[in-house]
Amino acid sequence: MPHAQLQPVLDHIDADFDNSLARLFALLRIKSISADPAFAADCKAAADHLAQDIATFGFAAEVRPTAGHPAIVAKSSGNGKARPHVLFYGHYDVQPVDPLNLWDRPPFEPVVTDHADGRKIIVARGAEDDKGQLMTFVEACRAWKSVTGALPLDITILIEGEEEVGSKNFVPFLETNKDELKADFAMVCDTSMWDADTPAITTSLRGLVYDEVKIKAANRDLHSGMFGGGAQNPIRVLTRILGGLFDDNGHITIPGFYDGVKDLPPDVLAQWKQLDLTPDSFLKPIGLSIPAGEKDRLLIEQLSSRPTCDVNGIVGGYIGEGSKTVIPAEASAKISFRLVEGQDPAKIRKAFRDYVTARVPADCKVEFGDHSLAPAIALDWNMKPLAAARQALTDEWGKETLLIGSGASIPIVADFKKTLGLDSLLVGFGLDDDNIHSPNEKYDLKSFHKGIRSWARILASLAELPR
Repeated sequence: MPHAQLQPVLDHIDADFDNSLARLFALLRIKSISADPAFAADCKAAADHLAQDIATFGFAAEVRPTAGHPAIVAKSSGNGKARPHVLFYGHYDVQPVDPLNLWDRPPFEPVVTDHADGRKIIVARGAEDDKGQLMTFVEACRAWKSVTGALPLDITILIEGEEEVGSKNFVPFLETNKDELKADFAMVCDTSMWDADTPAITTSLRGLVYDEVKIKAANRDLHSGMFGGGAQNPIRVLTRILGGLFDDNGHITIPGFYDGVKDLPPDVLAQWKQLDLTPDSFLKPIGLSIPAGEKDRLLIEQLSSRPTCDVNGIVGGYIGEGSKTVIPAEASAKISFRLVEGQDPAKIRKAFRDYVTARVPADCKVEFGDHSLAPAIALDWNMKPLAAARQALTDEWGKETLLIGSGASIPIVADFKKTLGLDSLLVGFGLDDDNIHSPNEKYDLKSFHKGIRSWARILASLAELPR
């Protein structure tokens, strides 16, 4: 039945698109910067605005308090039949706009303008991340209600206001409300397409271990003329340890690091090879040319399906203007590991710390600082909602939907699995050049329009699945 009603819904989306754009612009004008307490009232205003808007087409929408910025819970009324129930997630908070002088126009005054290559784009902070993305789903629901008077399946919309600051108050909110948020699976619209014309579903997310190591030696900074050659230099100790994390082939040398890591299924690897992601196409635009990961792996594997280690910062000694001949008393570094399915974040952190500790000279001490841990996420390739969404996207875009891995982490996906027991379907319409977290953030007008149509199709396909 839902598929029989789909074409009128799609026609309505096209006819009402100018109004959809106006509703998005109203949300984009709200300065919901979660990181800055000065914008707390704006975050509350964004939550109120969304709840009121979603309520206009039949959802029971409430703004709920958390220990930080509020969340929105909106529920559609069921039709009394046993049908799928989905939980949709998005976030209304945005990144700070600094440096403001690099914006071509005020960041909270949205506009449709021309991209250098002729595309029509929406420019504003939050245009892609995540207001434009979440509104594709909201507008699809609105179209279904406008045309048919009902939604094709049961939906709970969950929108938070602290994703850009780590969702630290949102996880306790999930715990407190987990019975109310039960569903068959979750849907997240915070990911990307393969390119401007090729839809994609993200089927894996790398996990994260973020650690900090500090090497301490003498009880004060030392004169290098008086003590050089005799006293341990923490910078030398630290850089020797960090340099040993990789062998000449780009493999990470920590014992047990690759335990549990699996190769891609042959059919997936074959599909990825056909995408022909090359150093010239990916690295050249950022001024590089040679992949730095494991030499026996494709570039796309290095970026999406293999674990990594990166040194994110090093501090030690004198770094001011001029010279100061000093042997510092301490040196520190921040290191991140992106993990894949099969790796335990706690074990990886312990293995790294054991690796460092074993290489610290007897005359030095080492300290570690606790930071983030998040497991990798991988969808079941045979999951029925995945197949249904994939076909719906293919029908809309006219190109086969790719199943891709993401090198990034979306911690809330792991939280949905751990707290609510839900797998997540990751569908988004962002592009690599959307400048998220940067000045002149944009969202392609085509991504917004066809994103709405895509969700309308996905809802119709999911409605026909058995619960």
